[in-house]
Amino acid sequence: MTGVIYLSLAIALETFGSTMLKISEGFTVLWPSIGVAIGFLASFTCLSFALKTIPLSTAYATWSGVGTALTALIGVFAFQESLSLIKVVALVLVIVGIVILNKAKEKSDGEAEEAA
Repeated sequence: MTGVIYLSLAIALETFGSTMLKISEGFTVLWPSIGVAIGFLASFTCLSFALKTIPLSTAYATWSGVGTALTALIGVFAFQESLSLIKVVALVLVIVGIVILNKAKEKSDGEAEEAA
């Protein structure tokens, strides 16, 4: 369970860092630029702790996929970026892929426990 908490924090911090990247205007605004560094450093730190209990393939796919979806939603709602049908479909496919990957992990974990 601790790995899931660290992974969730890593996702939130990566999303924060990505949002600050937009606000930093190419690292020309000081505080958002500092936010980028802090957000990504803290995100990778939390991700490294999550990897102690979650397989790399599952953790990284979840981290990048959920982070991508959240960042896209922030772009739409906070920065008035366009939201087309194709973007919605793509985001849904990302989320479906993450769910399938996590279900596959659960199944393989169950099979490993049965074999032991």
